[in-house]
Amino acid sequence: MTPDRRRLAELTGDLSAAGGVRLVTLGDGVERGVRALEFRTGTGLAFEVLVDRCMDIGHAEHAGRSFGWRSPTGFRHPGLHENNDEDGLSWLRSFSGLIVTAGLDHTLFGGEVPAGGYRYPPRASVRHGLHGRAANLPARLTGYGERWEDERCVLWAEGEVRQAAVFAENLRLVRRIEADLGGNEIRLVDTVSNAGFEPTPHMFLYHINLGWPLLDEGARLEADIRETVWRSDSVAEQKADHVTFPGPVPGFVEQVYEHALVPGEDGLHRVAVANDRLGMKVSVEWPAAEFPYFFEWLNLRSGNYAVGLEPSTHHVSGDAAAREDGSMIWLGPLESRTYHTTFRVS
Repeated sequence: MTPDRRRLAELTGDLSAAGGVRLVTLGDGVERGVRALEFRTGTGLAFEVLVDRCMDIGHAEHAGRSFGWRSPTGFRHPGLHENNDEDGLSWLRSFSGLIVTAGLDHTLFGGEVPAGGYRYPPRASVRHGLHGRAANLPARLTGYGERWEDERCVLWAEGEVRQAAVFAENLRLVRRIEADLGGNEIRLVDTVSNAGFEPTPHMFLYHINLGWPLLDEGARLEADIRETVWRSDSVAEQKADHVTFPGPVPGFVEQVYEHALVPGEDGLHRVAVANDRLGMKVSVEWPAAEFPYFFEWLNLRSGNYAVGLEPSTHHVSGDAAAREDGSMIWLGPLESRTYHTTFRVS
């Protein structure tokens, strides 16, 4: 337990003895030049906010035990990214960390969709890559630090990500991340706004990725699932258990599920991954009205071992289907949507 404000001031001349937020710059390999904010709450919860990668959360651990997934790509500098490489699959070359944001105008697999609403004849359509552009856009860091609210010390950071082009979308994401000194939770508040004057499509998804040692043979998914409404073909072919997880499997093909969740009486969806052997659980909760859909990504492949929890604004069928069935979110001029998500480690 963290001492109260006065006692803490008596014990140390610098709050960083207990925890805090520190801005650093990564300096080697594909990560060179990426700014990161290191959060430490003093309970063992530590995580880094990747300022130059949409303010996503990269490494995350508790008491020295990692739970944010680490892929072979590292936290690649966005200057190395080409959105249209490899038929839109280049997103997979920078896919790593606890949170990778998908959006802001497109999620899920790529494809070509009409762009006539932008009224620029040479741009009759737009081609999207996997999960959109947001994850590889740097943020403008607007503030970070520690703030006392009576006897509660809040660690915080806020930044702005702009996805824009002339004669195309002009979307702004304002992201705020908070954690309490002495606490074991991360709070994420995102507001996506249409800063332009043409109605603009909006799709949003969090790719929340949990890895070893939290994920291990015998770890399990905890979720109140009403029904599973969609499965990838690989589920029937491989039949790997998506509730109690196996260990790594060479050559495993990702299994993806769309689950319809039952919200709690407070209107929140809650999912978790628990490891009884480790005595550790990471849970995620969000308002069902903000993210009505949920996907589970099971990636048991050796060397890429992970499970993904994915709150989403849209069904797994994607962009073109959302336009066709009328479920696409269209943000009008200066219109916005806000999303609230909480992570807890226990």
